[in-house]
Amino acid sequence: MLKGNTGSSTNSNPKAAGAEAAKKAKADLDSVNMAYVYASCAYDLDAMLAGIAEELPGVPVIGNTSFTGVITPEGYVTGEDGFVGIMAVSDPEMTVGIAAVEKNGCPVDAGEQAAKLALERAGKSTAPDYFYMTAPPGEEEFYLKGITKVIGRVPFYGGSAADNSIAGEWKLYTDKGAFADGVAVAFFYTEKKMTNKFTGAYRETKDVGVITKVVDNRVLAEIDGVPALKKYADWRGMGTDAVMGGDLLVQTITSPLGVKDRLGDLTAIRHPMNGNDDLSMNIGNNLAEGTAVIRMEATVDELIDSTGNTLAELKEKMAAPAGAFHLVHCGGRRAGIDSRIGEVAEQLKKEAGGVPFIVEFTFGEYGFEADGLNTCGGLMLSFTGFEA
Repeated sequence: MLKGNTGSSTNSNPKAAGAEAAKKAKADLDSVNMAYVYASCAYDLDAMLAGIAEELPGVPVIGNTSFTGVITPEGYVTGEDGFVGIMAVSDPEMTVGIAAVEKNGCPVDAGEQAAKLALERAGKSTAPDYFYMTAPPGEEEFYLKGITKVIGRVPFYGGSAADNSIAGEWKLYTDKGAFADGVAVAFFYTEKKMTNKFTGAYRETKDVGVITKVVDNRVLAEIDGVPALKKYADWRGMGTDAVMGGDLLVQTITSPLGVKDRLGDLTAIRHPMNGNDDLSMNIGNNLAEGTAVIRMEATVDELIDSTGNTLAELKEKMAAPAGAFHLVHCGGRRAGIDSRIGEVAEQLKKEAGGVPFIVEFTFGEYGFEADGLNTCGGLMLSFTGFEA
């Protein structure tokens, strides 16, 4: 039977925090196969990992820094001097291979290397049943391409590392150590099902245009032949001065862009991050010319309610009761929710119904819907349930 358990700490000493959280997380578990770990960028992460290793010797861990805090059944966990949340997973019939590779040039190559190393760590030569990935913001799709070259299309979930101020202070880590640029994966071999609900939970508007110019994958230059920032500002009925620079990021938390998959099963959210002087927009994920982009909408109330609703939808999708939930929540959404984050914690605890869960806040979310391809997005929820 798969079982999970969580622990957290806000101890200012990172090694002590890691040990405290790990001790709580392993309680009531006969053994631990692996652990997800999400922590503050303020910590000395290698010291934190050393503390975890004292309580979970030989247990592979994987994770990344999280935006401002985490949520567990204890509630929203944060601290000025740091925080860490851990979910330990136990299943005697599961095999896990965890690996990390720092980027040295091409992210596709790094993804390939990580996949091959994860297979080796699991002692397997066949593709896993599903996998988890974490990477820094910026090249997630290319790491995924490299992994897919090795194992084919295998269902996945996860999210991008985050810091507290979009200052590039994010880190990834496994039990082997922390690093800033690269990719980490966990390959799972099991007969138990993994179910993912991947959604932005935004409403479509009638503002739709064709992407006519993209620069370097993530700069949206033109929509319908019009400078992208002007087109977006016109849709919103505002001047371009209101969405210049970082103001665009804030304005688009409740009104981002979306792109549909080829079957229309999933609208992947694209978060505009910066309004540029040439009226182009920096976007948080890759875009393709000749495809449609839709302006989406949601109120802050809807962002909050979407968390409980999405967990309920995930439970409906599952064919059997869950032993644990891994919940990826966009950091941008969390910023928009602001001081009301406690309402999210309450909704998730109620909907989880006693099943252990952990929430990380990311700068990019990964998942899939129906028979669509694995997808990276922003301002999204990637909620995953594991069969008990």
